[in-house]
Amino acid sequence: MTAATWDVRRFTTVPSTNDWLLERAREGAPAGVVAVADHQSAGRGRMGRRWEAPPGRCLLVSVLLRPVAPVAELFTCTAAVALATSDACRLLAGVQPGVKWPNDLVIGDEKVAGVLAESDGAAPGGRPGSVAVVVGVGCNLDWQPPGATSLAAHAKAPVGRDELLEAMLGGLAERAALLDTGAGRRATLAELRGRCATLGRIVRVETAAGGAVTGVARELDGDGRLVVATAAGDVAVAAGDVAHLRPAASQAVQAAHGPDG
Repeated sequence: MTAATWDVRRFTTVPSTNDWLLERAREGAPAGVVAVADHQSAGRGRMGRRWEAPPGRCLLVSVLLRPVAPVAELFTCTAAVALATSDACRLLAGVQPGVKWPNDLVIGDEKVAGVLAESDGAAPGGRPGSVAVVVGVGCNLDWQPPGATSLAAHAKAPVGRDELLEAMLGGLAERAALLDTGAGRRATLAELRGRCATLGRIVRVETAAGGAVTGVARELDGDGRLVVATAAGDVAVAAGDVAHLRPAASQAVQAAHGPDG
């Protein structure tokens, strides 16, 4: 995929850029269709949580990808978009967010963007063996909700939405091509590990099943799961909400694990 292959569709208001693209995927839309909106009236984050930002204050974009890849490795689509967005922030704002597992971009410990991937293996229109994957990004330009940050809070000059979009898509073009090969997906995972702000931190992970895992985030395994070293041994978490623990809590957990975590 090259930068010229992106087919950008623009909306003033849309319920959800992800939903719009998933519908187009089911109609057979090819890889490279992009939906950008000033405002989403029914935007959502992980686990179906409602997410809404003021009009024009964020980059709200979703991209349709159709990688030829095993289902277990489709998480690399999220990684590719997150890494491309992080690079675009560095290029235009002079600050490079880290990737907080599983799908946030953070500056320090403050969220500046969220990434949400959804797939539809039944959607036609791709090459044999490909799956439709829609990856959405919500990046705070000059909107700073409680507990989060914005690019404007760190940039030396204003960052425009169109400029950020162009930089992100430019970087994603090369990354998207890597997703069709095992070597390319392994390279994407290796870069994700190097940029992951969660690794090495003491964390508490609230899992989708309702439990919690506390320990040291040690590794991302080959399936993109977060491996947490706990007092009872390593636990691989496939999905969940992660809290990077503050120093006081971290010291207590470190004491429980001993000096080697």
